[in-house]
Amino acid sequence: MISLYQPRDSPIHRLHPLTKLTLSFGLIAVALGAPVDWAPLLLYVAVLVPLSYVAQVPGPFLSTSWRLLLPFAISLFLIQSFFFPEGTQILARLGPLTVKAEGVRFAFASTVRILLITGALLLTLLTTHPGLLMTGLVQKGFPPPLAYVVVTTLQIVPQMRERARTIIDAQRARGLETQGSLLVRMRALGPLVGPLVLGALLDVEERTLALEARAFSATSAKTSLYDLRDPAAERIARWAVVLGIAGLIAWRLLEALQ
Repeated sequence: MISLYQPRDSPIHRLHPLTKLTLSFGLIAVALGAPVDWAPLLLYVAVLVPLSYVAQVPGPFLSTSWRLLLPFAISLFLIQSFFFPEGTQILARLGPLTVKAEGVRFAFASTVRILLITGALLLTLLTTHPGLLMTGLVQKGFPPPLAYVVVTTLQIVPQMRERARTIIDAQRARGLETQGSLLVRMRALGPLVGPLVLGALLDVEERTLALEARAFSATSAKTSLYDLRDPAAERIARWAVVLGIAGLIAWRLLEALQ
């Protein structure tokens, strides 16, 4: 299976997959519910970056998270700075367009939230083998279809990226021009997007047949080669994160009702 997983011998890798996934969802909840704009950036720098060094994956973590963030950041700052519907504090004028401070602030808040969300999920993907994540979820009582949906959703980006790279190399070998001016790249989109979509559909069919051949939908109890270690400390930490998420949601709801 194509994935972002980086095999290492680190304390983060040895954590139960559900623990890492729960911590990721906890950080996502903070990113979405934090009342302070810079809080997600602080958590990214103070929590995720040190954890990436502990997990021995700082290079892949930092490069991939910033490559994922950059397109969102550019579009957010351009759109929100010039076309933010509200605000009176004008920072600059470019012809008929005005750069509003409120728009820049909103773009910054959205960008750092995206950075924390992508970073939290990325660190889980870099330190957790997809097979072990699937096994861990099923062993904890998740329905196999739901566990499969979670695992495949987390693997969509690396799989599509690898497939797109393969298609681009194949089309270049056939003489297709994929680099150059904007017009040249737009002409190359059709020959690239078509095989990418068809390949994804065929991949779904192949996965379905493979899963059925392994009795995926059988109702009887299944066994596994792996019995994942789940210490009591990790279980307590997971419940603490779940309670923290519930408390954050309740607090934000009470604030909204006041």
